[in-house]
Amino acid sequence: MSPSEFQTAVLNWFDQHGRTHLPWQQDISAYRVWVSEIMLQQTQVNTVIPYYLRFMKSFPSVQDLAAAPLDEILHHWTGLGYYARARNLHKTAQQVSSDLNGKFPNTVDQLCKLPGIGRSTAGAISAIAFHQQAAILDGNVKRVLARFAAINGWPGKTDVMDTLWTLAERNTPDQRIADYTQAMMDLGATLCKRSSPNCPACPLTKKCIAYKQGNYQDYPGKKPKKTIPIRNTCFLMISNARGELLLQQNPPIGLWGGLWIFPQCDTTGCIDQALEELGVNTQDYRVLDAKRHTFSHFHLDYQPIAVNVGATEIFKDRVSEKGNQVWYNPQKPISLGMPAPIKALFDGLNS
Repeated sequence: MSPSEFQTAVLNWFDQHGRTHLPWQQDISAYRVWVSEIMLQQTQVNTVIPYYLRFMKSFPSVQDLAAAPLDEILHHWTGLGYYARARNLHKTAQQVSSDLNGKFPNTVDQLCKLPGIGRSTAGAISAIAFHQQAAILDGNVKRVLARFAAINGWPGKTDVMDTLWTLAERNTPDQRIADYTQAMMDLGATLCKRSSPNCPACPLTKKCIAYKQGNYQDYPGKKPKKTIPIRNTCFLMISNARGELLLQQNPPIGLWGGLWIFPQCDTTGCIDQALEELGVNTQDYRVLDAKRHTFSHFHLDYQPIAVNVGATEIFKDRVSEKGNQVWYNPQKPISLGMPAPIKALFDGLNS
């Protein structure tokens, strides 16, 4: 199938079946496309939509996002995961606002210079917002192309990725580029799914090698399996007489950078020492049921520890003097970014 035939088949399908009512497809701008593309990285559309709508309501422009405190942005991101995306959004917004007069560049090369924007995200912004001929290669497009051309190997390998990029660029048109870009994402999301693809409805079926071979499940190649390590921690859920719980802010770099979590200790055998270091003099604590949160590269098994400090005024004063600690009232929540396990523990208190 020639590039022009490929493009025609994809665009004809899009004209009949493509998605055109997603929130970021309305009032298209580089800012709105950029935010949606970052949110959609490793996250499904249905999950992203409510986050995107809240985000746009609070930060309708790149200037609004640049001026917002990072805590406010992380609060809006709570539950989406991969929080480095939110921190990079803030950095890029500030850079675009201060250095670029609030205007995003329109080329892939210039967009890739901004924090958190890679080649595929840059391609999507350039194509959809600026109608520039630029290829994309997100997870959906990788799957469509890998199956169509039966490209062997895991896309995490450089040679496989290079082959996919070559195919993506060869088939990218210079007309209707925004529609084509959305069409390729839609094909992967709605028809060429990871499991149970709807091949009979696909406009590329007649020339799809994986379909002819009957082995769509082999493409794209899977990442080599590794044993996922397990890390352990305890979260000290320290509460006072007012029903507030102590949170402390992580350093800006590293796991859960800049997010607010419960104080931690390594094991239940270290609880007394950890409480002493925090200035808490109490034996009033309970070990709750252990839970697990899975990251992309390890499991985190965490043990919640309910600690009651009552009305310890000395401890209250110590907390007020520390900029990275706060008493948090779940009944009167303030805008703080929290990772999913911490939010889940708070949700458990309210259930």
